Amino acid sequence: QVYMVESGGGSVQAGGSLRLSCAVSGLIFSIRPMGWFRQARGKQRELVASISNGGRTDYVDSVKGRFTISRDNARNTVYLQMNSLKPEDTAVYYCNTQPANMDYWGKGTLVTVSS
Repeated sequence: QVYMVESGGGSVQAGGSLRLSCAVSGLIFSIRPMGWFRQARGKQRELVASISNGGRTDYVDSVKGRFTISRDNARNTVYLQMNSLKPEDTAVYYCNTQPANMDYWGKGTLVTVSS
């Protein structure tokens, strides 16, 4: 059984920062590309950042220069450092493999950014 457990969300003012963590179990983490996804109310889930098993990163344009994805293979954990947060970043954030496996979605962690 694969588990993805996200944490680190919260409520911040615009311009603030948060660091999300995702603990992964049940698969060989070190060889899997990983992604952070988000779903705002009334919108489809979108990929915001990904990291290959070799550490190559990629970002959606709206978060480039503000978000940083990283991974710790020894801890089976993927992180998302979010700086200069904007109200439009408000969403539930999820991690998954990249591409996403529909069976791996966790509960996510809510990020709320107020103006």
